[in-house]
Amino acid sequence: MEQLAILSNRKRKSASRLTKSSKIIKTIIAAIQDKKGENIISLDLRKINEAVADFFIICEAGNQPQVRAIAENIERLVKDNCEEDPYHHEGLNSLQWVLIDYVNVVVHVMLSETRKFYKLEEMWSDAASEEYD
Repeated sequence: MEQLAILSNRKRKSASRLTKSSKIIKTIIAAIQDKKGENIISLDLRKINEAVADFFIICEAGNQPQVRAIAENIERLVKDNCEEDPYHHEGLNSLQWVLIDYVNVVVHVMLSETRKFYKLEEMWSDAASEEYD
């Protein structure tokens, strides 16, 4: 739950609202797919008043090296293609759950068992979701 605590302490960029087809979202999805991330889902949180971001993107990896590879690839491709650095990231030490915060979109790269335990999709079940292959 540490990863979620940081979300409530940040300032939100209200000027740039994202859509499902925003370049940063497409780049993040491509970066995950490039490193064989699995069960990729985006949650559209824009209609949820309590939401700390416009979108969550959640994926899982089979092992800790893959968690690191996915997270590093996301940061590299977003920097190269969208010229954005994350506002915050955490979890790179334990590699159970890496959170990458781009303010309006937050990426969660999780080990399968960690994802099953925290059930983010259930916590945000009011959000519209989209799955990616």
